[in-house]
Amino acid sequence: MTVQVITDSTADLPLEMQKDMGIRVIPIYVRFGDKTYRDGIDITNEQFFDMLSSSSVQPATSQPNPEDFVSVYKEYCDTAEGIVSIHISSRISGTFNSANIAKKTMKSRCEIEVIDSKFNSGGLGLVVLAAARLARKGAGFNEVITEARKAVREVHMFGMFETMKYLARSGRVSKTIASASQFLHVMPLLTFHDGEIIRAGLVRSVSKGIDRIQEYVTKHLPISELIIVHSMVEDKAIHLKNILSNLMPPANISIMQLGSALGVHGGPGVLLVAVRK
Repeated sequence: MTVQVITDSTADLPLEMQKDMGIRVIPIYVRFGDKTYRDGIDITNEQFFDMLSSSSVQPATSQPNPEDFVSVYKEYCDTAEGIVSIHISSRISGTFNSANIAKKTMKSRCEIEVIDSKFNSGGLGLVVLAAARLARKGAGFNEVITEARKAVREVHMFGMFETMKYLARSGRVSKTIASASQFLHVMPLLTFHDGEIIRAGLVRSVSKGIDRIQEYVTKHLPISELIIVHSMVEDKAIHLKNILSNLMPPANISIMQLGSALGVHGGPGVLLVAVRK
């Protein structure tokens, strides 16, 4: 029996990678008005961003409920040595809490470890991939847990948003700050600290933002793996990969799309990196 690795859709892992690595993804819910979609199942990234740009309705998200987790955990309890369930930072989502409630509901029916990645998107993805690779090699339950927790300590994230419009619409920043940034033609740089998203500066152009991302990556060398995440700016993501390929092997750099669960707040134009030292 092998260890089953489970995560949520804010990890932004492509479907092909999920299948290849044997990772089970539980979707976040995205609501547009009176319609609710399961991230990555009922709505694609392209469909979501088309709706976001054309609709006057601000979408909202909600975490999977405990019953969602119980349903998935039950699928693996009889066939897996144990379940390692790794999720978006508990500081910014209730998903981790839902998973823990589900674990208690299972009443030790099987071994389940719920891990707070302290990140979202590519950062969460790096932690999940670290655990999944070891699980595929046949590592034991405790070994996979140890590797996941080690990855949490080694991962860092940094990126830029081309606009604060959607952060303001979703209530993540004030409309006054968003209006000021638009007037001054500045873009926010964001990073993570102890599971929380914090501002790391401002830039006046995308090229300056890419320069800052390159500086950030250089500061964290040597890096074993890097994920570039973008929302509808694939050309910029490819350009960034070409730049970063001068610092590390291109084979260790992946490009992923920001999903709808996080696109609600970031909108189009997000470009970020997650690195594992």
